[in-house]
Amino acid sequence: MRNTSSIRSARTPATDSGIDTLIAARLQALRQARGLSLTQLSDASGVSKGMISKVERAESSPTATLLGKLAAGLGVSLAQLLTEDPSPGRMLRKREEQETWRDPDSGYRRRQVRERGAGSDVELVEIELPRGAQVSYPRWGGKPYRQCLWLLAGALRLEYGKDSFELAPGDCLDFGVDRPLVFKAMGRTACRYLLVMSP
Repeated sequence: MRNTSSIRSARTPATDSGIDTLIAARLQALRQARGLSLTQLSDASGVSKGMISKVERAESSPTATLLGKLAAGLGVSLAQLLTEDPSPGRMLRKREEQETWRDPDSGYRRRQVRERGAGSDVELVEIELPRGAQVSYPRWGGKPYRQCLWLLAGALRLEYGKDSFELAPGDCLDFGVDRPLVFKAMGRTACRYLLVMSP
């Protein structure tokens, strides 16, 4: 297992296996809450039963693309696989309390700035995508939601189904999860962007 995944929060210590353990517990809980067998989730997500079982036993460090497929198959947001249930009524969320996860393959880093469900349906996520890195997500299987992307640094190409958009710093793009998505860092540097997600 690679030592590139980490999670940092006041509730969960930053350990090499901490994020894999959290993902394992969240995946199993969400699957069981929906009454899905491994076979049914495999059919819905396109991920093999063997791989789902490995993730649920924390024997595999999943990539962003794999997590995207599982989230789509479950009909949940990616954050629901990567974070604990939000604490109600919190007005202030310190940086050190914002969970950070890194894709073991691409180096993609995701920081959960604001959780959905903590008194609001709005979710805020900061993404860092290394130079040349690409992350793909399937069309979501559950209730679609909207995303607004604000590019802070670098150059990004976003493929939204058959449409393709080239973004420069300061550009803002509104789109949904009702089509397959591909995010690719272009140019000579990494890119950093903010995602605001709402129903």
